[in-house]
Amino acid sequence: MHVSPATSGSLTTVGGEMKRKREEENKNGMEIVWQTPANPPEKRDYIFLNGRRHVRPYYFEFISHVKNRWAGKTIVDLFAEEFKGRPYDYYVNAVKCGRIQVDGEMVPVSYMVKPSQKISHFLHRHEPPVMAGEVSILQKDPDVVTICKPASVPVHPCGQYRKNTVVGILQAEHDLFPLFPVHRLDRLVSGLLILARNALKADLFRQEIEAGMVQKQYVAKVIGIFPEDEQVVDVNINYNAREGRSTVEVGDSCGESPTRGKPACTKFTRISTNGTHSIVLCKPITGRTHQIRAHLQYTGHPIANDFLYLSKNATNRSAEGMSADRAARSSSFCLTSPDCCSDKCEENTREDFSIDPVCTNCPNLAPKGYDGYEEGLWLHCVKYSGNGWAYECPYPDWAFLSQ
Repeated sequence: MHVSPATSGSLTTVGGEMKRKREEENKNGMEIVWQTPANPPEKRDYIFLNGRRHVRPYYFEFISHVKNRWAGKTIVDLFAEEFKGRPYDYYVNAVKCGRIQVDGEMVPVSYMVKPSQKISHFLHRHEPPVMAGEVSILQKDPDVVTICKPASVPVHPCGQYRKNTVVGILQAEHDLFPLFPVHRLDRLVSGLLILARNALKADLFRQEIEAGMVQKQYVAKVIGIFPEDEQVVDVNINYNAREGRSTVEVGDSCGESPTRGKPACTKFTRISTNGTHSIVLCKPITGRTHQIRAHLQYTGHPIANDFLYLSKNATNRSAEGMSADRAARSSSFCLTSPDCCSDKCEENTREDFSIDPVCTNCPNLAPKGYDGYEEGLWLHCVKYSGNGWAYECPYPDWAFLSQ
């Protein structure tokens, strides 16, 4: 049986069995439209509820190709071992009903895959929700767009996020496409984000950044009374991808225990303090992963709501691929806010999307593990400047301390 998305995004079926399944779905009021990365996000894709931006679940074709280490495994064992977010029985059922195919064909559950074969997983996709803050445009020029990124929104499609990203939202709400992010901004970080509107302009920005010609400024809300004098932290950063966090390393690179981290330097200046918290201006000279967060922890003044770095110990991440930040927060306290009851959320939104009988997330709107409240970091990008240019972003409300 052959099933492949047509160029219009609709499902083209060949064979009596798949045709019968389609007829049953239509009788049940389900008109399945498969999306691919070619389908742009639209305004109607989003649902705003209890301070969060959700994406209405949609059907999507995930495509992968068999790696050499996968060869010889059955199609079901391959998915169960490599993609652990769903139970074994789901993959058995998905193969049997054609939701998982090899080279565009339905196969038995005992089918053994071969190198380089194309595997399609037709999935009812539930994206994680993000905070409902507006993606506001600060400046729009022919070659550049600058925006104020809300915390919790990823910059570009990655992992489970596709439409709930800065790039996706700007395309859906402002018809801005294509866009080329010039610099990184972690998902939980807010503030200035520069996006080039063409590849040439993006390359010019990147050349300046790589040459060390760009100055970056952030503000952070930290614990305690930060020293009044400028603090320069010049210690190596070692990022552990498995743990999802960075550590500082102080040692002799020529000694018996040489450091493995990369050189990193950040300058810190106190802006204000109320005795409990301080607002600190952060100027990273280098650009290592979690550099500001790790260096502030090193000073003894970590970001006040940064649960990943409030403790020096790494937090175990779940088998479902929970982010290190989310795992750290959930181990500290329950993610559910009293103002955001997940049961109430789901009950009020079931009428806004079709329930898929095969989906392991339905009837909930958010995917499993993402039905609680999440807060953005008190870390905000305020300025980028280079040779003859500078872009700025207003300070967030939390940067103004009450005495």
